[in-house]
Amino acid sequence: MQHELILILDFGSQYTQLIARRVREQGVYCEIVPFHYDLDKILERRPRGVILSGGPNSVYEEDAPQVATDFYDRIDAPVLGICYGMQLLAKDLRGAVSPSDKREYGHAKMKVLSGHTELFAELPFELDVWMSHGDHVTALPEGFHQTATTGDVVTAIENPARRIFAVQFHPEVAHTPLGREVLRNFLFNVCECRGDWTSAQFITEEVEKLRATIGPDERVVCGLSGGVDSTVAACLVHEAIGDRQTCIFVNNGLLRADEFETTLKLYREKLHLNVVGVDASEDFYAVLKGITDPEQKRKAIGAKFIDVFDAEAHKIGGAKWLVQGTLYPDVIESVSLRGASVTIKSHHNVGGLPEKMNLKLIEPLRELFKDEVRAIGKDLGVPAEILERHPFPGPGLGVRILGDITPDKVALLQKADRIFIEELHNFGVYNDVWQAFAVLLPIHSVGVQGDFRTYDRAIALRAVTSTDGMTADWARVPFDLLQKVSSRITAEIRGINRVVYDVSSKPPSTIEWE
Repeated sequence: MQHELILILDFGSQYTQLIARRVREQGVYCEIVPFHYDLDKILERRPRGVILSGGPNSVYEEDAPQVATDFYDRIDAPVLGICYGMQLLAKDLRGAVSPSDKREYGHAKMKVLSGHTELFAELPFELDVWMSHGDHVTALPEGFHQTATTGDVVTAIENPARRIFAVQFHPEVAHTPLGREVLRNFLFNVCECRGDWTSAQFITEEVEKLRATIGPDERVVCGLSGGVDSTVAACLVHEAIGDRQTCIFVNNGLLRADEFETTLKLYREKLHLNVVGVDASEDFYAVLKGITDPEQKRKAIGAKFIDVFDAEAHKIGGAKWLVQGTLYPDVIESVSLRGASVTIKSHHNVGGLPEKMNLKLIEPLRELFKDEVRAIGKDLGVPAEILERHPFPGPGLGVRILGDITPDKVALLQKADRIFIEELHNFGVYNDVWQAFAVLLPIHSVGVQGDFRTYDRAIALRAVTSTDGMTADWARVPFDLLQKVSSRITAEIRGINRVVYDVSSKPPSTIEWE
């Protein structure tokens, strides 16, 4: 089935992926492509609409990203410009864009002007919006009229005859409460989309595609991590070819407490996957001995995983394909805005495996965002204990132990992490948090326990709220919860005498510490 398509041209905005997610949420398939994506290819793909994203540049900078000079004359689909996209199309169509006296950033009250406008149909005449711009449109291109304003700023313009619309604010962010409705109006009123992108249809189509791709006698191997992505990918392939897929679940010694045993049982008994469990903890500890640099840790873990996985896969024999749980954000991030490849964090899918093992790659989730993967997993019967599990880094606790890694440190962190997660469940807030975990710090501090002075380790607790991990805020969990966790950790775990809570947001911090 050929789905209707919205193309998003990426000009470098931190919110570009959010635009795509908001479009997908409304049942419309979309893709993000670089701003320099070939215009002939755009026309060949016959999109129902094109969105020009925001971006950090000024349209008058020497190397500012541009579209093709004949883009607006040749494009045969409606266009929506957002922020930089609005400024760019205004300049390209012979309007005027000027620097603002001061950068407008944050909340603003927008007034929709009287008159018919499809973009703001059935919406209030006053909307809360989120601004982030330094330039603004000062003269409209010929044939355009203004449809909204915030004070002296031209906030929305359109040329209905040419089906070109533009907004200065960001409808994709949560800080624009009715932004979803603005995008919906563009998708359904302007582009006349039907909304035919559903998880059930995806499963049916992907299973058919997998059966057509994988030969009738060919075998497949899949590396399981215990997380959402690899599990859902494995279940999709299992739906298509059954036990011709062999899954390999490696314990690298850096998983959560008891995770290897409990997850292996779940894979076999609830999901009926054909799974081989491999406990290679000691091998990983050996290659990590003495390494403190985070990137070196990742590389050591990745290289050892390749060795272990390769050895196990050869025991199976006859495999032609390797399944990986690559998601759409990984695909987007693997291509630079300006066209050259950039490095994905080395803890992601282990890129050396297909080449070393001479395997062809299957990535059944490469078109999907995390929330879509969870919806598909639910339809496939993946249990909540996996679907609702917080994200977990590929190197596991290896990047949550600052400094060198030893089995004793891993054991300390596993105990602390288990207590934190248990109490999040006990207080009923686990599912309100995007990700929560403990970090073992490379410091000792003075404490008093009983009648004795101690000089023991410190644990940092980290919990964040987010929709997609691209930005995150520290979670305002109850103080009573933090008090309970701190009391339990210092009382139950010998060797830890101090617990701190991380109140940093992303940006400027990242979610993980390493």
